[in-house]
Amino acid sequence: MSRRQDVLAGHLSANPAQNDAVAPFPTSARAHRQLPRFDATLMERYMDPSHLLKEEVYAVFREHPELLVKELEALSKEEHRELVRRCLRALLASGQSPLTLLASDPRRYFYLGELMSLVDLSLTVKMGVQYSLWGGSVLNLGSEEHRRRYFDAIDRFDLPGCFAMTELRHGSNVAALQTEAVLDVETDEWVIHTPDDGALKWWIGNAAEDGLAATVFARLKVPAASGRRELDDHGVHAFVVPLRTAPGRLAPGVDIQDCGYKVGLNGVDNGAIRFTHVRVPRGALLDRFASVDRAGRYSSPMPSAAKRFAATLGELTGGRVGLTAGSLGVLKGGLTIAIRYSAQRQQFGPGGAAPEVAVLDYPSQQLRLLPALATAYALTFAKDALVDKYVEMKRTRDEALTADVHSLSAGLKAYTTGFTAATLSVCRECCGGHGYAAVNRLGALRSDHDIFQTFEGDNTVLLQQVAGLLLKEYRDSFRGSPLAASWSYLRAALGDALPANPLLAHDTTPRHLRDPRFLISALRHRTARMLHTVAARLRKHTRRHGAFKAWNRCLLHLLDLARAHIESVALESMYAGVQRCNDPDCRSSLKALADLFALSRIHADILFRNDDYLSPEKAKAVKRMVESLCGELRGVAVALVDAFGIPDHILRAPIGLASAQHDPYGEYLAATGWET
Repeated sequence: MSRRQDVLAGHLSANPAQNDAVAPFPTSARAHRQLPRFDATLMERYMDPSHLLKEEVYAVFREHPELLVKELEALSKEEHRELVRRCLRALLASGQSPLTLLASDPRRYFYLGELMSLVDLSLTVKMGVQYSLWGGSVLNLGSEEHRRRYFDAIDRFDLPGCFAMTELRHGSNVAALQTEAVLDVETDEWVIHTPDDGALKWWIGNAAEDGLAATVFARLKVPAASGRRELDDHGVHAFVVPLRTAPGRLAPGVDIQDCGYKVGLNGVDNGAIRFTHVRVPRGALLDRFASVDRAGRYSSPMPSAAKRFAATLGELTGGRVGLTAGSLGVLKGGLTIAIRYSAQRQQFGPGGAAPEVAVLDYPSQQLRLLPALATAYALTFAKDALVDKYVEMKRTRDEALTADVHSLSAGLKAYTTGFTAATLSVCRECCGGHGYAAVNRLGALRSDHDIFQTFEGDNTVLLQQVAGLLLKEYRDSFRGSPLAASWSYLRAALGDALPANPLLAHDTTPRHLRDPRFLISALRHRTARMLHTVAARLRKHTRRHGAFKAWNRCLLHLLDLARAHIESVALESMYAGVQRCNDPDCRSSLKALADLFALSRIHADILFRNDDYLSPEKAKAVKRMVESLCGELRGVAVALVDAFGIPDHILRAPIGLASAQHDPYGEYLAATGWET
């Protein structure tokens, strides 16, 4: 019997002593080429140029340790909500001005949300509601008069507010919202009304307890120009509507009910709102894209209702950027806990007097965690590129750039939050039973983060938006129209999509497999190939079944196309980041992470083999290279999560603390009440 069979027999044996004696000895990272050790502080500074903001913000919580509760899920929703308010007020008292940052320095604003995600994800969401959504809607959809009236009070949290878009019956389909805003010409007021239970505003953050006002999305209706009694419906617009006359006192005609306990984020006071003929002044309309005069005449600077609606929603992309940043913060925290734990946790060994082996030395553990770590780095570079585009979009108002940011923010939000949700479960499993302990936070992070896949647009809907824009660019490319930045690779990629290069399909040398030109071309090829085929399928099915059924028949292909596009953009962003890194040791690790990110995607997607882009022997070589890169990165894995720069007092998971590398059980035992 071979040694492998001996090991398996030992595991299956009923004799515990025999199991210990023949436990397997995994392939050690020492069997692979070693990456040079790098200074984690240098890597942190490179990846995180806003580290001074991190130090300022995290110092607030170091000075107020009572705000850092280790088991938030043990609090009642009322206790948790009060804790979140105290955290936000402490942050504001320290001199932070979130709405000012959103308006003048969005990079720092989005980074602030990422930092807060590991303090308490409820705090991140509370801030997002107050500043990105409530404040952002006033700033981006209103006039200068609205800005002057509300800015300071929103920034100081003196005017807590809500973003009342989602209804009980309608969420992602914003155009179908039912809440009405009817102009009473005689009194020069809007009458805000909930026509039926399906139009109740639902899951509205800040509504249950704190919100004094809300941006309410409602159907704008004015008397028909013909003088008839009918109303002209101009579609969904945004209005500022008071909810309370004072804390705890509802405004006339406003009824609010608490949505109660949720699966997570119980520090956010979600509520349901009914409006019964609530009157607000005509100036309550946020009128950047449409206005109504004293006589009830509607006008808009936009050439069509579709353009106006798209411009209105386009101004709200900042919420998706913020969710991407917050999700990345959670992803980095989960990987920090799991990788540090796996590096110090000993399990089995070769037997005899030999010591047990760290769990992270097992290839199976490496394959679960290290491609995820590579993805976290890739998505960080992609997020930074998105934020840069967002800042440029706000500066220039360029139409093509706006479309690019809309697509990229939708795609990155969907991809990042979906990947983070899946990875948190992997991290929990990789930490064994200790990952199930509430004090180690993985369960709470998983539960709190889960709704990020639904916030600001369901991920499946957002990915369809990305696919739709890709198809539009594909059609436009044949008309000679310029491609926006994130899609500019498609022109060259489409030309190379057919056929695959037969020489490259058989090249299995490590130099070739880790050549960025090959890896970028491979992901470009996949996106272009999928775009080409889905466009052809849509044309065929549309002729037979109509546009709606054709889209539905191609839906799964369209979702895969959107994900492939985001992975291609992320890889190119990461390789650009590798080139910008001046420290050679840091650059070596970043290059290995980028290679692993790309190769793991190529290995996982059967398209490359079906399309003859990879020969069978090359597919096997890709798999071996993925395993080899995991082995190389094992030696610097702890340094790579250290470079995320999450202090122990913020991470608060005993098995994942930096100090746990030297004393793995001291903090853990103390957190569970044991005296040592």
